[in-house]
Amino acid sequence: MIKKETKNNTGELVEDFKKLSIQVSLNGLSFCILNTVENSIVSAESVVFAKRLTPYEALKRLKLLFSSHKIEQNRYSEVVVVHRNNLFSLVPKPLFNEEELANYLKFNTKILANDHLAYDELDSFDIINVYVPFVNINNYIYDLFGEFTFKHNGTVLVESLMNSHITSKEPTCYVLISEQQMDVTIISGKKLLLYNSFTFITKEDFLYYLLFTLEQLELDTESVFIKLFGQIEEGDDIYTLCYNYAKNVSIFYPSFSEQPHLNPKEETIDFTVINAF
Repeated sequence: MIKKETKNNTGELVEDFKKLSIQVSLNGLSFCILNTVENSIVSAESVVFAKRLTPYEALKRLKLLFSSHKIEQNRYSEVVVVHRNNLFSLVPKPLFNEEELANYLKFNTKILANDHLAYDELDSFDIINVYVPFVNINNYIYDLFGEFTFKHNGTVLVESLMNSHITSKEPTCYVLISEQQMDVTIISGKKLLLYNSFTFITKEDFLYYLLFTLEQLELDTESVFIKLFGQIEEGDDIYTLCYNYAKNVSIFYPSFSEQPHLNPKEETIDFTVINAF
């Protein structure tokens, strides 16, 4: 762990043991501050926007969030920014060429000529995640804290689920739900079958994307395990609708094994901000 020394109000040198993770999307924001000594959460909050914002508007909201929690006044041993959007493409590592980033993305999403492109390496799984980060957010964070790490939320999600997945005979479909966005990760054994993200408005939209995805992979709704987590509870409209069309539907409570003071059934901390460290 990197320790950064700062001075307190009396001029004495103190060491920072706090880590900061921030997730940014055009639908909402979330952050988490972790005390690495006590292995506990110092502060956390999620904000859902009333409508989809532009990157410029999202930055303004992030500045307000930081100001209200005085986040910019602290020092952190690590800062991680998670970019959540649909502008990504997973590439098998043996087929990856750093010079072809735009070509990987142009078939899946609309990108502009001046878009900054980045990629994450999921080394343990031989996967590269190519994506478009929010450059204005990165610039703002750099101005505040200097060097930091940034990732795509798909990287954090896939790595966390793959590492914690309990091997079963039948494939498991994990669906993270938040801010009218659903991230679908399907794992069979130790193999990633699919990761994709969809924007939905109604519960019927949600069901359509879920069933369409399962159909494309030729997965039987009678046997596949569907685990819903994030902004959902048992008995919600989405849960009830899914339960009418699939046999094995349940609420998934992620295991925060690195943060034993957290009770995932009680905490509302966003899955990706706590797993980004």
